[in-house]
Formats: sequence, C-alpha cells, structure tokens
Amino acid sequence: MRFGIFIPQGWRFDLVDIDPAQHWSTMQSLAIAADAGPWESLWVYDHFHTTPVPSEEATHEAWTLMSAFAASTSRIRLGQMCTCMGYRNPAYLAKVAATVDHVSAGRLEMGIGGGWYEHEWRAYGYGFPEIPDRLKMLGEGVEIMKQAWETGSATLDGAYYQVDGAIVRPLPVQGGGIPFWIAGGGEKVTLKIAAKYASYTNFNGGVENFTRKSEILRGHTDRLGRDFAEITRSANFNTVIGETEAEVADRLKAIEARVRPYVGDDAMERFMHSYTGGEALVGTVEQVTEQLAAMRDAGMGYAIHYFPESAYDPSGVELFEQKVVPALA
Repeated sequence: MRFGIFIPQGWRFDLVDIDPAQHWSTMQSLAIAADAGPWESLWVYDHFHTTPVPSEEATHEAWTLMSAFAASTSRIRLGQMCTCMGYRNPAYLAKVAATVDHVSAGRLEMGIGGGWYEHEWRAYGYGFPEIPDRLKMLGEGVEIMKQAWETGSATLDGAYYQVDGAIVRPLPVQGGGIPFWIAGGGEKVTLKIAAKYASYTNFNGGVENFTRKSEILRGHTDRLGRDFAEITRSANFNTVIGETEAEVADRLKAIEARVRPYVGDDAMERFMHSYTGGEALVGTVEQVTEQLAAMRDAGMGYAIHYFPESAYDPSGVELFEQKVVPALA
C-alpha cells in the first residue's frame, strides 16, 4: 500500500487560532516533515471557502500552494484532491500544471473532478451548473489537458470549452503528461471518464461501496479495451489515531473544542460526522491498521490521510508513520 498525506490549508478550520502571518511557515514545516517521512505524496484541497460553513477564516489556494511546495520539497509528490474543473479554464490549468511540474522536477499529480461546493461556485461568479453539465465539463477539460501535455497544444470545439491551438510549452517534465487522478464515484459518467484517462481513481464509502465502484470501473475499462490493472484505486481518510481508545476520544474532544467556536452548534454535528462516516479512520493503531488492511484486500492500492490536528499536534501523524505504515507499506 502507498500513502499520501494532506497538509492543512484552512479549508476545514485546521489553521484557526494560528496567526495568519504564520500559516505559510506552519504548512511549509509540515510539508518538509512529510518530505522527510514515509509518505509518497502530499495533498491539498481545491476550495476557496471553509467547510462545513463558509466563514471569514483563511482558506489558502491550492495551485499557489502546489508551486510553493514544489520549491520547498525535494522528493515527495504533489497533488490536489481535487482540482475543480469549473474553476479554471482547462488550457490555462494545463499551463499552470506544466510549470509546477518543472518547478518540482516532475513530481506533480493532477487530481481533477466536477466540483460540488455550491456556495463558493456562486460566490466566485461561476454559476452552479447541473451535475450532468459539470461532468461534461470535466470530460472536455481532461481531453484538453491530455492534448496539451502530449503534443504541446490543444484544440477543442466543445459544448463548454473552446480552445484553438492553445500552446502549452514547455511540456511537462513527466513524459506523456502529468498523471490524472479522476476523483469521484459517479457510476455512469465519472468512472467512465476515469476508465479512459485516469492513472488513479479516488473514491471511498467503505469496503462494500469501494468494491461496487471498482467493479463498475472494471466494466468501463473492459468496454474500452483497457487493462483494469493500469488504474490504481485510492481513497481518502479523515484520520485520528491513538495508542488507546481513551487517547482517541481525547483527540476528538480537542478537535471539537477547537472548531466549535468557528462553526457553531448547528454545524458541529455535521463536522464531527466526518469522523464517523465512510471516510473516517478513527481508532487505535490496531483498529486503523485492520480497517486499512480490509480496504487493501478490496483492491485499494493508495491511501491518502487527512489528520485534522496536525498543525497543532503532530503526534498522531508520527504514530501513524511509526506503526501503521510499516505494517502495510
């Protein structure tokens, strides 16, 4: 199993109570620590407003961070989970990504999806297209980026995007282009796009859901004549780990106490639900290892972990590095 780690960027109220002037140094130090650790990749989210409620708290922009992390690290790969196709013209995005690939000496991943956060879509003036339209935008955008990275230019007269000989030079360092991570488990469209373009997929929901999505993905690759084994399946996990169940409970209480003043009582239940649902990985070392092993047995080859407390207390990350990674890597 391969492992990635999210760097807190404010989106999930994970930099509150830290002076904004210290945000970058906090993120940078965590990225440097990850670069020195057992992680294959580091990740950020592509969002502009905090969740579960929009607020005045900082949320740092994903692609700016990509470039900064590229210059601050030397080994670890760099990804976004996931870039929203509707937020940037795809030819422009291809150009940005190719530049970051050069800054990083070929360490970039392209996480891409249709987007979902309506509040920030509308606030930034992007409207909020219906789901079928967002997914068609995703398909057209990925095609444009693929052309750009393989040939140095892109032309497409699409329903949503029109580019005519957009030049994207230099090509990415990575031969053949930057690997696509197609995020989402939509069975009729998203997984079909993934079957055609993806080096990696990203969906979760537990073993049963993961297995179902995997079989649907396999059906799409079979119809395209593509080897299903070419695609690495990944999942994200909201991870809180401790040596004992009491320690885990204390960590959850500390997270809740820190975030509650910023989200209020009504949203707090939704916030904490993210540590009990299908993307949660909360428990002792043994419990966490067992859950990940079950996902591995279901075909997950790559696990990406978000530690909500890492900007304040890195001991959970360190425990995971010391005891879980060696057991499963």
